[in-house]
Amino acid sequence: MIDPARRQLIEIYLDAYNRFDIEHMLAALTDDVRFEHHQGGELSVATDGKADLEKLARVGAQLFAAREQSIVNIEERDGDVVATIHFRGEIAEDIPDGPRAGTIIEMDGTSEFGFVGNKISKVIDRAFDPA
Repeated sequence: MIDPARRQLIEIYLDAYNRFDIEHMLAALTDDVRFEHHQGGELSVATDGKADLEKLARVGAQLFAAREQSIVNIEERDGDVVATIHFRGEIAEDIPDGPRAGTIIEMDGTSEFGFVGNKISKVIDRAFDPA
């Protein structure tokens, strides 16, 4: 069973992410938080510390007119909490050589959360390759 306080912290983080509320998202994290995003089995971006993650979050927020991460499944593994996530986002502006404004992107993946005290100390996102 997932520790209810940890689950609530993850839900606070994801709710803030979905609402583009970067300040509340960061409030759930330790100052030295490690963030990684893996795409296609490769590490595509990583940050160490809240300040670097804030910069990344602000750039990422500008890409989407709307976005939502929702928990499909959640389990504890080796002291961390791993959530299977469904992501749906609408592109805000045309991306050169990429999707056009209004394009809907959907993908599934996992987010692994580590904890120190009552804060999230690690977020490792792994996007699944589309089937």
